Amino acid sequence: MTAVKDDFIPLTDACVLAVAGPAERYLAMVEGAFKVLVEMPGGGLVVSGDARARQKARGVIVAISDLYDRGIEITETDVRRLIEQPASPPSDSTTSPPVDQRNTVIMGRRGAIAAKTAGQAAYLKELAEKDLVFAMGPAGSGKTFLAVAHGVALLLSRRVDKLIITRPAVEAGERLGFLPGDLNEKIDPYLTPIWGALDDILGAQVLAKKRETKEIEVAPLAYMRGRTLNYAYVIIDEAQNTTRMQMKMFLTRLGEGSKMVVTGDPSQVDLPNKGESGLAHAVGLLGTVKGVGVAELTADDIVRHELVARIVRAYDNEHKNSFS
Repeated sequence: MTAVKDDFIPLTDACVLAVAGPAERYLAMVEGAFKVLVEMPGGGLVVSGDARARQKARGVIVAISDLYDRGIEITETDVRRLIEQPASPPSDSTTSPPVDQRNTVIMGRRGAIAAKTAGQAAYLKELAEKDLVFAMGPAGSGKTFLAVAHGVALLLSRRVDKLIITRPAVEAGERLGFLPGDLNEKIDPYLTPIWGALDDILGAQVLAKKRETKEIEVAPLAYMRGRTLNYAYVIIDEAQNTTRMQMKMFLTRLGEGSKMVVTGDPSQVDLPNKGESGLAHAVGLLGTVKGVGVAELTADDIVRHELVARIVRAYDNEHKNSFS
């Protein structure tokens, strides 16, 4: 029978509080997952349990503390993923097995924004290396948020002059011009997820200023026709709802010094003729073209409530079974 012993992990008081989480929720998750006892005597944490359990718990605690040290906001999703990943034996208190593979994009309003899964890390690599990237995946997989974060990073570092965001307003159809208000007011309801991401990253005041100076611009897809976008970072969200002709029109706007990201979920086409979707067609046509990147995110990359991933998998399985 394995003897029950204690492991002491030295951490600063501030780091201990971050690792413990709200109402010590994160420590409770670690204790429940590995059947250990974690105490806070001061100057660090003490983990009690059998050797194998202590080793696994220690690896997760060190990885969480590494997130804190790097200024990354820690969430329950992070802790859950660290617990679920196979642990590597830590050699000392500075070991951080799974976290070293996470790529930091930008320091946002609430801390560093980084990839939280291997799929997201691969996506960020495509964004860094390619001028045109297609990102496909289910809701909550980070395809839009990471594109926005990457665009903001380029804008703040002056590598582009503008961040331009567009999205097809399928529900409005040809009636967009008859809606009340100016251009921003007409299209804003369709861009709520992107403005939410920008607000999370920049904060309301900075975002408002950059919109006022036109460094961040909103442009309905129909208004992109005839423009050449130079030194801009351009995002088209919900691209599965573009037609093939709209997609071609959008992609050919790419100008000197610019980058484009096309995000969408091919399983959520709202067009009357789903076969006319420009996203899947463009990926099939351009996926192997030099300078074009393709990132395919899955339910494993969902970082919302854990139930969302289960829901997506259930629908995916139903779809597969219907064709088997």
